[in-house]
Amino acid sequence: MKNIAIGTALFLAALNAAGQSAIRLPEPSPAATVGQTIGVTDVTITYHRPAVNKRKIWNGLVPYGSPWRSGANENTTISVSTPVKVEGQLLPAGTYALYAIPDASQWTMIFSKFTGDWGVYNYDRSEDVVRVTVTPQMLADSEERLSYRFDDVTNSSAIASLRWEKLRVPIKIEIDLKATVRASISDTLRGGKHWDPNAWAAAARWELRNGDPDTALAYADHSLALGTTFGGWRTKAAVLEKMGDAKGAAELRDRAASIATEAETIGSGYGVPLSTKKYDESISYLNNYAAAHPASRELWRVYTGLGEVYAAKGDPAKAKEYFDKALAAAHDTAEKTEVWDSINTAAAEAK
Repeated sequence: MKNIAIGTALFLAALNAAGQSAIRLPEPSPAATVGQTIGVTDVTITYHRPAVNKRKIWNGLVPYGSPWRSGANENTTISVSTPVKVEGQLLPAGTYALYAIPDASQWTMIFSKFTGDWGVYNYDRSEDVVRVTVTPQMLADSEERLSYRFDDVTNSSAIASLRWEKLRVPIKIEIDLKATVRASISDTLRGGKHWDPNAWAAAARWELRNGDPDTALAYADHSLALGTTFGGWRTKAAVLEKMGDAKGAAELRDRAASIATEAETIGSGYGVPLSTKKYDESISYLNNYAAAHPASRELWRVYTGLGEVYAAKGDPAKAKEYFDKALAAAHDTAEKTEVWDSINTAAAEAK
């Protein structure tokens, strides 16, 4: 009778496998994808989620000392859009199978260039790109279905962690932030943004903030060669000031003011002191602007600016007051969306 049951189960499994392309049905271990951007690097993990289902998982369903697919069905894969370091070891950009060799006190995590496996039937150690050792951690609560998530995210690192049953397996992923941003800027400026003066000005501002005024000046000059814009003049002025040319910077700010829109005037008026944490100076400018231009169509920008400044200053009650005024003063969906973008940015930066 037992043999008949086993034979029936195998027959049904074979029928199910044969019919997978004919009809879509729920999977016992459903597929999942989780992603995280670290700086400008995209990290994506694709996997299937088996359930505990009252089984012994560690050194049971998943034996110690043997390679495991780190999930169910097809092997788990991890993609990184730029080079990263995994637990201190360099991993080039690309997509890799994520295998694991579990043990009681340490796990070996394997990044393999062979991504077409089902299970570990075709795993070949010669195809390993990186192997790292990590320490599993016990969890207070049991997690029924295997999951991956990203913890402790910063602009230069994150912890990718596997969680299942009462175990968390953390893997630290780090990037060289300046190198990856510079590579991204280079690719962007060689591509569709090559003729966009605002893109070159944005690149100049990033370089200025990150310690390379000579490159910033080259980007700013290229921006102005493509078109004389408010942002271009203001950016070059900031670069010249950083390089010690106060007179040249003042002249360029005057040129920028002569072509500025009202929105640009408001933005630069409070944005410059805000960037150096001169909160009261920004607040004074915005309050004076609102008093001098009570009928301005751009008052919603003034209120948004006040919300941003008070949020940065650490006064959430005043920030909410002005963000609410900005939403009430906004004229259409596009303007309200800009206000909400500022609200969401302020909330994220407050965490």
